[in-house]
Amino acid sequence: MNQSLDDVLLSLGDVSIAVSGGVDSLTLATLASRRLGTGHVNIMHAVSPAVPREATERVEMLARQENWDLRLIDAGEFADPDYLRNPVNRCFFCKGNLYGAITARTTRQVLSGTNLDDLGEYRPGLEAANNFAVRHPFVEAEIGKAQVRRLAREAGLGALSEFPASPCLSSRIETAIAIEAPDIEAVHRIETFLAETLKPKTVRCRIRRSGIAIELDAESLPRARELPGMDMTIRDMLPGSRRNDAVSFEPYRNGSAFIGARS
Repeated sequence: MNQSLDDVLLSLGDVSIAVSGGVDSLTLATLASRRLGTGHVNIMHAVSPAVPREATERVEMLARQENWDLRLIDAGEFADPDYLRNPVNRCFFCKGNLYGAITARTTRQVLSGTNLDDLGEYRPGLEAANNFAVRHPFVEAEIGKAQVRRLAREAGLGALSEFPASPCLSSRIETAIAIEAPDIEAVHRIETFLAETLKPKTVRCRIRRSGIAIELDAESLPRARELPGMDMTIRDMLPGSRRNDAVSFEPYRNGSAFIGARS
């Protein structure tokens, strides 16, 4: 355990940790529950169309192993018109709904798995976290992504320690295109198919005004382009309203859905 992180955790008392299913929040939940005791920690995991079922399965698996007090909740973002219209600060409304749902269920200090490296990116969700007095132990202990992964390995989390970043599925929809469940489901279906077919390091299915963009790492991109009929296979996985959209294969770019009108 990192000494600075240990000091932060011991200062918190009883806590409730928002766990998405990614390496950051899973590592924080593991370390906090082991250090503070499971009776002083509960885990909140939001289930919605934007959360891949695999993420929920990871959380449930680790909860069984670590004997967590796990609570699956509906954060309610899909009932929020501000979230659904998908402005550039969509994450503000997403996290606002999440932390609002958590604080309605507990009086404990709420924690997130945000790490120091996240502060260098556009993260409107951090503003929402601030509104609910959420604390970020990794940030307070000055721990970045590489250190989180090292802590995960030291904690015995195995393959989870190297799990690639995987933002929520709504992040694949270009800014100002409305968030709709059929689109989200198609994105997940396509990414799962490509992950199984190509075994890429990174894959994103983006829905844009210009069409469907499949973003892949440099090694996987040529293989996708060479496979006959791949664009038609992908088009067949789309909802009917998007079956005629153009399908392109492009290099992966972090955050490339944030290219629409800023509002």
